[in-house]
Amino acid sequence: MPDTSPSSDLTNNKSASQFEMDFDEGTAFIEYVVQDDKYHLTHTEVPKELQGKGAARKLVEKVLQYIKDKNMRVVPSCTYVARYIDRNQQWHSLLSDGYQM
Repeated sequence: MPDTSPSSDLTNNKSASQFEMDFDEGTAFIEYVVQDDKYHLTHTEVPKELQGKGAARKLVEKVLQYIKDKNMRVVPSCTYVARYIDRNQQWHSLLSDGYQM
């Protein structure tokens, strides 16, 4: 299946504590909790119509870049985010101190 393209950029919906990205088929999101200089990424969800089309990967990449740009750290409590970081070493530097993949 071909990758799908977002219809909007990443949005940090602070009132809902989630990063969001809109696609034609719906909104994908990652829920988070901020503690000190860390984003605890707790849950990733994409609409059924987007599953298997690269939407979650694109969302995670944008979220990690956002966190890097803010000079923050990541605690990947969500298994999807943890697997993504484990498979993409360029993001290991964002892991919170003491967190190993």
